[in-house]
Parts: sequence; C-alpha cells; structure tokens
Amino acid sequence: MKYFICLFTIITIYSCKETIPFKTSTRGLVAKNAMVVTARVEASKIGSDILKQGGNAFDAMVATELALAVAYPYAGNLGGGGFMVYRKANGDIGALDYREKAPLAATKNMYLDSLGNIIPEKSTLGAMAVGVPGTVAGVFEVHRKLGSLPIETILQPVIDLAKNGVIVTHKQEIRIKKYQPLFKRANKDSIILDKPWKQNDTIKYPELAQTLERIMIGGRDEFYKDDTAKTLAKFIQDNGGIITEEDLALYEAKWRKPITFNYDDLKVISIAPPSSGGVCLAQIMKMIEPFNLREYGHNSLKTMQVITEAERRTYADRSHYLGDPDFVNIPIDSLIDESYLNNRMSNFSFKKATLSNDVSYGNIEVMESDETTHYSIVDQFGNAVAVTTTINGAYGSKLYCQELGFFLNNEMDDFSSKPGEPNMFGLIGAEANSIAPQKRMLSAMTPTIVEKNGELYMVVGTPGGSTIITSVLQTILNVHEFGMTMQEAVNAPRFHHQWLPDEIRLEKNGFNEPLKSQLESLGYSINENRSPILGKVDAILVLNDKTYEAGADYRGDDTAVGF
Repeated sequence: MKYFICLFTIITIYSCKETIPFKTSTRGLVAKNAMVVTARVEASKIGSDILKQGGNAFDAMVATELALAVAYPYAGNLGGGGFMVYRKANGDIGALDYREKAPLAATKNMYLDSLGNIIPEKSTLGAMAVGVPGTVAGVFEVHRKLGSLPIETILQPVIDLAKNGVIVTHKQEIRIKKYQPLFKRANKDSIILDKPWKQNDTIKYPELAQTLERIMIGGRDEFYKDDTAKTLAKFIQDNGGIITEEDLALYEAKWRKPITFNYDDLKVISIAPPSSGGVCLAQIMKMIEPFNLREYGHNSLKTMQVITEAERRTYADRSHYLGDPDFVNIPIDSLIDESYLNNRMSNFSFKKATLSNDVSYGNIEVMESDETTHYSIVDQFGNAVAVTTTINGAYGSKLYCQELGFFLNNEMDDFSSKPGEPNMFGLIGAEANSIAPQKRMLSAMTPTIVEKNGELYMVVGTPGGSTIITSVLQTILNVHEFGMTMQEAVNAPRFHHQWLPDEIRLEKNGFNEPLKSQLESLGYSINENRSPILGKVDAILVLNDKTYEAGADYRGDDTAVGF
C-alpha cells in the first residue's frame, strides 16, 4: 500500500509540473542585495561576480552580454545586436539601441527574384542574411557612459570562460543536433558545433577567447575598424555577403528616449522604435486597462478575449506604422493616445471574435526571432537593467566565422523583404519597415522596467519572436492583476495573437479543453502547434521588504544568481 501511495504521489507531482507548474505556490530565488537572471548559469554567475567586486549593473551588463556569447551561442552573440532599458537608483531612465543595420549595398528588393517573388532562405541562411552587428558597440557605449570598473576587470572572466569551456546541457545537446544540418549548408568548412556534442561535454572556444582579448586591448575599434573588422568583412564577402569594412566603421549604437506610460498605479518604461516592443506594450495595456481582469480571473475566457482583441488591433498597427525612426515618421503619441485606443476597442464584443480581416491599421493622421535571449539585472546600489539581445534565428544565419569564434545574425529577415508578405515568424510588414542602406530593421524585443509608487518594482523581458511583447505583457499582469509571485508569473501558461494569421496560439498543456471549446464557439481559431513555447522570461520583482525575487524560466536553462 505504501508503495502505491508513493507511486501515485510521484506521478501526480510530475503530471502537475508538466502541465500547470504555476499552480504550485512557488517563489523564485530571493536575494537581499543584487540579482542577475539569464539564460545560462555561467553568464548569471559572471554578472553577479562583477557586482560582488563593486561593479554596478552596467558593468555587469557588459560582462553578462559577452558571457552569453560564450555560454549561449544559440542567441548570445558578438555577431548580433539588441536593446537595453535602464533605471538608475535616482530614478533616471534611458534606453540604448544597438540593433543591427542594413549594409550600404543593401537594396529594397534584394531578396526578390525577377518576378518579384521572395527568394527562399536568402534573408535567413548564409552571408546575405547578415546585418551589420551592433553588440560590441552597444556594450562599449554602456561602459563609456555608465560603467565604473576597468574593462579588463569586466572582460577577463568572459575570456577565461571561453578558454576553459562551457558544459553542454541536455537542452543544448538537443538544439545543436537539430541545427547541425543547417550549419553544413551555411558554411564551407566544418565548424566547432558540427561535432556530436553530448550532455556534460565541455566545449572550449579558443578563437573566441582570442577575439575577446583583442577587443579588451583595442576596445570597440578593434571590432569595427582594426584587425577583427578586416577579418570579419573579408569572411562575410568570401561567403557571398555584402558587408564591408566601411559598413563596420560606420556603425554606432544610439541612445533613445524610452516609451513610458501608466497602467493603474504602475509606470511602465520600455524600449522605443526601431523596436515595436514599447509602443505595442503600451497599446495593449491601455486598451485592456478599462476592463476588470482581476475579477475575470487568470486565463479565464473573458480575460483571454480582452487581451486577444487588444493584441489583434495592436499588431495590425505595428505592421503599418512602425520601423526605424531615423528613416520614417512614427506617430507614437497618437498610437498610444487613450482616446485613439478606446476607439480601437469600440467594436469589441464578448459575444464573438473580431475577424482580423475586419481589422486594419487605425486611422491616424500623418518583426523578430524566437531565438532571442533576455537578461535582467538589479545591483546593490538600486540600478536596474533590462536587456534583450539576438542574432535573430537559432544560431542566426548559421554562418560561423571559425577564425573569430562566433555566429553571425540573420537580422535582414526582420525587414519587410516584400511589403505585405510574412517574415519567418509570420509577421506582416509594410513600407515603414522596407530595406534601405544603414537602416535598422523593426524588432519585437521588449526589455521593460516597471515602477510602482515611484520606486523600482519589476525588471522583465523575454525571447520569443512575435510573442515577446505578449509574453512580457502577461508576466506583468500575472503579478499585478493576479497576485502571483515572480516565479509563478514566469511559469504560468501563455497565449498569443498577432493579427495575422488569425489564431490564438496556446502553450501546450496549459489550457483545458472546456476553455478551448468556449473560445472556438465564439469564433476564435486555436493553434497549439505553432509556438509550443511562448518566450523564456527572465525577470526580477522587488518585494515588500526590498529584497529581490527572481523569475527564471523553466522552459530553458535559465538561472538566477544573487547575493
């Protein structure tokens, strides 16, 4: 009898963990002074160690970003770019755009054939998919303006990690095996990840260590103007790409004014274009604010209807209006105006779904990868940093520069190769996001910081392509509206709607059959296969006693380290 009771208990526990992990009352790692949450324990530890040495959140950002390039080449990078939002202990806020750019030789129709059709894989696989990388410029710009420790102190642990190697996790083993056929197609020669790596193996990156050593000595110019730049440009061109030494020399990261808005008693601080994250998050949250989600309940029929319909309308606007603000005029104030957004929801009814065919962009006068990565940091001084960085698809373009030791992005796919046609994530683009030399491609990245009563409250973000915005949204709502801990908010099953295709994407095993039947009876199409995982959120919540709770997503190898 005891045996059967034990067996039943074990089965029950594992069953619950697989389908509804948020139901168990769970609190993530709690730390008194500081917290770093990333996709890999090695990166979290390096960031935390920098803080222990007296560095601030910005020093830790530099170390963490580059450590992810070593420990998590799936999305961490030297060959990509990203966005950072910060809030200093004194309340000052800011944002840095180190998104990739189109090369000087890029043209609007570079991915179309003579008949005007998109050439398969040209914007996703190999050297023609690569945008000018921004990561190295981004971290050095952060260090220049906000850092406190010497760059040698920050980079040496990362160099040591590359030399000593990274232990392969079970999930990493699966990822590497899945993408090895594409590595062979994109590269002329074999690369380090072609080997049959298994869990608990150690992968060392000596070439990447040497590249990082040169960057430590020569600074950002080593990557953009000196020997590394020359090697990189030649490699890309030898593989059929168009990025030149001039493209690298011209690259600059750019400080942006964050998107800020209020929701109930919260102040939300998020990223501005060329990321659509902040504007879209503001639109959705302002559209749902008049509805009593707390009364409707978490992931209830009514809550899902309200959020879905707000998302539908927001993504329609995204496709039409948003792009690089250095190239197109974006009516941001109008897009997040309450009267405009109330009008957008005026034809919403609980009685039936709105059809996306009936929803165009709003009447106002005047895209992204599943394989991104996000990290959140709060330091012992009260500074907070939210950073999302990417090479777009898994391992980017799959093109690996063996001599320098890193993958290159395929961000050019985030432009509208052909306005009105979907990119690799199903996002429809328009003229605002068409290709032009030196232009930054539209993104869905949504690094976000939340204040409550004028004080730091949450740091949040996620990978997930088009689902990034909606995953960040639901994580914030899970804490604010539904009283979850940070870890419960991260664990909770998520759903997503992006206007087109006209479907609600549900995380598998997270939603019961009666609820799905109710949604379908109201005219909503359900898809549980398109996005089996919706984001991998890494977040930090400030608790009432001023300690920090981490939410590290169980969907990946994500880990929090604090002290």
